Amino acid sequence: MSDTTDASSDTSTDLTLFTTPEVVAPEVVAPEVVAPEAATGRRSGGGRAARQAARASSSAESIPYITRTLAPFEVLDEENIAKIEVNADTILERSGVWIRDYPRAIELFVAAGAVADGERVRFPAGMCRSIIQASAPAQFTQHGRNPARNVEIGGMNTVFAPNYGSPFVRDLDGGRRYATLADFENIVKLAYSSPYIHHSGGTVCEPVDIPVNKRHLDMVYSHVKYSDKPFMGSVTAMSRAQDSVDLARVAFGGDLQDRTVMISLINASSPMVWDETMLGSADVYAANNQACIFTPFILAGAMAPVTVAGVAAQSLAEALVGMTFAQLVRPGAPVVLGSFASSMSMQTGAPTFGTPEPSLVLYVMAHLARRLGVPFRSGGGLNASKIADAQAAYESANTLQATMLGGVNFVLHAAGWLEGGLSFGFEKFMLDADQLGMMHTFAKGVDMSENGQAVDAITAQEPGMHFLGSPHTLANFESAFYRSNTADNSSYEQWLEEGSTDANTRANKLWKKSLADYEPPALDSAIDEELTEFITRRKTEMPDEIG
Repeated sequence: MSDTTDASSDTSTDLTLFTTPEVVAPEVVAPEVVAPEAATGRRSGGGRAARQAARASSSAESIPYITRTLAPFEVLDEENIAKIEVNADTILERSGVWIRDYPRAIELFVAAGAVADGERVRFPAGMCRSIIQASAPAQFTQHGRNPARNVEIGGMNTVFAPNYGSPFVRDLDGGRRYATLADFENIVKLAYSSPYIHHSGGTVCEPVDIPVNKRHLDMVYSHVKYSDKPFMGSVTAMSRAQDSVDLARVAFGGDLQDRTVMISLINASSPMVWDETMLGSADVYAANNQACIFTPFILAGAMAPVTVAGVAAQSLAEALVGMTFAQLVRPGAPVVLGSFASSMSMQTGAPTFGTPEPSLVLYVMAHLARRLGVPFRSGGGLNASKIADAQAAYESANTLQATMLGGVNFVLHAAGWLEGGLSFGFEKFMLDADQLGMMHTFAKGVDMSENGQAVDAITAQEPGMHFLGSPHTLANFESAFYRSNTADNSSYEQWLEEGSTDANTRANKLWKKSLADYEPPALDSAIDEELTEFITRRKTEMPDEIG
């Protein structure tokens, strides 16, 4: 795969469950997008039909990132959360980390007070924490090409980004297949069109029809061309990170002006290894004031102990090293503490999602990030199901609830994730996006305004009288409850009459309609030309690589 994925970034662990060989697929054509037949209503205007049209029109507009009103849920008290921090310091002081093939990082660590024995680096207790807290921002702005799409990462904010890193895609029409650049472009368009996804993401799927050493150019260009939301850069080689920065500089008018316009996923090779690929990419991004998410990929029982407290301590230790490196490269460079922790089947070794233990890890890691004073990344719509079925729904819902209650700031894999990250599902994307809409409403908390308390509405009604026609209901019914665009709440008879569709069938029509209705954001023609010239030149400078 070209960009590091949470499910396949551990280059030091031989788990074939999480790796897919680089394959240049034969010509695979994404399914032709055909808008579903327009529904015929009984009335052409006014009344219910007009209200539905207005809602449909407004749903295409972007909704700002979430600013939560609910206090984050915490599962450990002060004494026990402090124990996790002490344990992480102990791990770094006694065991340390292996800095593989990147001597520059070792030099920076030693100059800051660490002790190196070859590529093994140990850190005095508190060293990493003090360096991070001295300069890393607690919150930062990631700029989109359209300033109206800027997002705030940190604090009480939550930003949703789509799936990342899958080599396969699937839909009801074509089934499971290797992803192509056409699929990649369609996913970017869907994320751009969804009002509940605030960020374009990064490697939304792996376009395996493009050589591995060149596809990062097409991916970054697709984010710029087909969206104006913030996006992520490439991390599979230092040179590709530099290409991403150079393309972003062009896209933003030739000068980044020290703005953070990209965020990128930097994964540890757990347990306790940071390698040249990840550190080299982080070096480029930090030096250019671009944000990095330092995320240990933990499969409990394989890359870490099986216990929640053990996973949390090791995750914190690994992430502290990465964030410290970024601050030594450039004090003040934006960093995010990431956590991706999965349980596993002790019978087969397969990852499991939506289980209690990863949710507990999420709550603990979010608490640790707040204490450290940096933004936090975790959660999403994670599941192990191969299709968008009941298992996918409940595992994703379990993860998403913890994501919101725990106070996650940047949510990768928020929509489209299937098969433990190996597949992106087009129907799953639409179903997930609907759930993200619900989270926007949930995060607002309880309305305690005079209207929300509704005392006058209650006292105005006689006991035993319903509220269906009350002035309060009539004044609030349009916005009183979240309205799902994927759920069917009709009667059984009406459901039969309308085709007895299930959620997947309805979602299939929705993603096709979204692509059929897609209109690209504005992009200056001179900037577009400069981007394509840069890509053409870079591609001619290197031979194709397929692995």
